[in-house]
Amino acid sequence: MRRSRSYLICMLLLPLLSACSGPKTGQGGGPIAVNVTPAAPSVSIFATQQFSVSVTGTTNTAVTWQVNGVTGGTQATGFISSTGLFLAPGEVPVKSDGSGSVAPTTVMVTAVSVANASASGSATVTVNATPNQSAQSGAVKLGTSGGNSTDKTGNKCCSGTLGSLVVRNGTQYILSNNHVLAKSDFATIGDAVNQPGLVDAPATCVVGGTRTAANLSEFFNLQTGPLPKVDAAIAQVVNGSVDATGSILLLGGTQTNGVPDPAPPAAGNGVTAAQAQGAPHNGLVAKVGRTTGLTCASILAVNVSTSITYTQNCDGTGTSFPVSYTDMVQVTGGQFGAPGDSGSLIVTQDTAEAVALLVGGNDQDAVGNAITDVLGFFTTNGGSATTIVGGSTHAVIGCTLPTKPASLVKTMAAPALAAETLQNATNVRDAHGPELMAHPEVQAVGIGPSYDNPAEATIVFFVTKGQPRIDLPQQVDGVRTRIVENDLFAARGLVSATESAALEQSAAPPQVTYPISQTEVARAKAVQAAHLAELLKQQGVQGVGITSSVDSPGEAALMIYFLRGVERAAVPAVIDGLRTRMREGSPFRADFGGTHPRRGCAVPPAKTIAKTGISDSRPKP
Repeated sequence: MRRSRSYLICMLLLPLLSACSGPKTGQGGGPIAVNVTPAAPSVSIFATQQFSVSVTGTTNTAVTWQVNGVTGGTQATGFISSTGLFLAPGEVPVKSDGSGSVAPTTVMVTAVSVANASASGSATVTVNATPNQSAQSGAVKLGTSGGNSTDKTGNKCCSGTLGSLVVRNGTQYILSNNHVLAKSDFATIGDAVNQPGLVDAPATCVVGGTRTAANLSEFFNLQTGPLPKVDAAIAQVVNGSVDATGSILLLGGTQTNGVPDPAPPAAGNGVTAAQAQGAPHNGLVAKVGRTTGLTCASILAVNVSTSITYTQNCDGTGTSFPVSYTDMVQVTGGQFGAPGDSGSLIVTQDTAEAVALLVGGNDQDAVGNAITDVLGFFTTNGGSATTIVGGSTHAVIGCTLPTKPASLVKTMAAPALAAETLQNATNVRDAHGPELMAHPEVQAVGIGPSYDNPAEATIVFFVTKGQPRIDLPQQVDGVRTRIVENDLFAARGLVSATESAALEQSAAPPQVTYPISQTEVARAKAVQAAHLAELLKQQGVQGVGITSSVDSPGEAALMIYFLRGVERAAVPAVIDGLRTRMREGSPFRADFGGTHPRRGCAVPPAKTIAKTGISDSRPKP
């Protein structure tokens, strides 16, 4: 009898509640040996793998199963039962690749001897998005491996994701990135677009075994195209080769045995990034890509201005040129995409409406072009409305399944600050204590770290939840302020940093992102426009966007992206009445048109440009 996914998860975890026990040493007097088989399996997302174990050197052959050192496993790495049945996570685990991007990584399944915890055996599990990388029979469902059939330099080749289906004047086209379908401006109109892409061909980098799903029709010229620039291309569908409903793997609002069904996104023009950032979507988004499958996260910033450098050839050689973007969407979390996911359609989790087209990212976050800009270009250039092919709105159910932790709202841990930094903020707070406590909604005024700029301390207002805020200052003598809400706090008046930390325990933890209104976005855009040029000239700044303040939920903030490890200039806490927020990371790169993890080699050193330092060193197999 077929069981539901939820039932299977319950059966996996229930035996862990009654752990086995036994002697700490082998009863046979010899060393205990534990052997796990299979030793190095590959398991698809959402799938299962049964492990076997043999224990010698003791009469107690019981073991405790772990995944990456955690008994029973986790949502991010997969679950394992007391009988060794492994349930793969719903997305491919990734980690930093050491060059500023992320790459798929393996997980370790371990059987620990109950007789002696120092005796164990392990297996290395490769989790992959097999359905998204395999050759499909019948009409192709999107969110799958694909790319230009000539995207090859020597023995190296590149591929990405066939993201979604669009229609213009009755003709259907596959939508993806320029650097996936049009080789960063260097393709020829009419080039075959194959499924799967060359990196997933039966013989790597050889067209044989793939099929032509479409032919390159049009692309935004990255070098000469007007603002707002987009990394986008369309390919006219070969009749009958692509699912005409626009269905995307794993994107459904239903599931079969715990695996999300394919389904089309919501038809139409999509929503603006600012709309997706606010209620009711609350910034929660999803995408389906060739490498990591279905991933779920939240929008961190919109209207992001930054620069990316592209190269002519798949191996990173040839002509290089920078592209300055002015309206990108940033999604939090380096796990949202990996090389090979370029071209994926980013949609809202609650309605599956298009928001952006994934371009690339870094080890912290992903970036994409706003779908309104993408469709706007093809509409203007083609002289007829270009829209997403799809169906009605629906929730992306995969983001709520037990194996999908990334869809949960992420919180932030308190950064550590030097005593001197806290003391300086305390001195300013004390000098203005009476006036700060005079606000009727304020119960206490403390000291703590800033979440908008983790290197700085803040004056913390502990305020009554739901009560109007009456002119609470955003800064006091250059010191940032932060707002913490609750019905009732256990202390009143001016409190120390230690007491502040204790009071915060009774309130909701700070989130990475908060919904902000369209009014706040408009206010932030005006400030950004006035100061963008001067900010981008500052040392270490690689981009500027609009985000939500963590120090004051509900307020917009100017997000300033700094290159990690580069000396940077100080940025005011407030610019023209708008709070500023800092984020540090490696350069954004449009290298998500990349390699299969099993066939991959090291990413070549990134080519950078002054100040923005962004690169397009696409990894190759």
